[in-house]
Amino acid sequence: MAHVIAAPCVADYSCAEICPVNCISPRTSDEDFDGAEQLYINPDVCIDCGACVEVCPVLAIFEVGCLPEKWRHYARVNREYFRATEA
Repeated sequence: MAHVIAAPCVADYSCAEICPVNCISPRTSDEDFDGAEQLYINPDVCIDCGACVEVCPVLAIFEVGCLPEKWRHYARVNREYFRATEA
């Protein structure tokens, strides 16, 4: 079960720095990083290690099955971010 970044994300980037499989985007080297409202986790690459959860300063990262009701749609938002960048 992958992790998901939800609404409280402030694009702090701590999570991306610690991710062992680089499944969090956009990265600081990406063209769209400066304009990013939040970061996203690629559910197809996430290995569910939970390292990102520990370092998130605003508690914005959840296992997909543990997303609060008001943020459940962020599973789709994260997935669609990567579909759009792959197209």
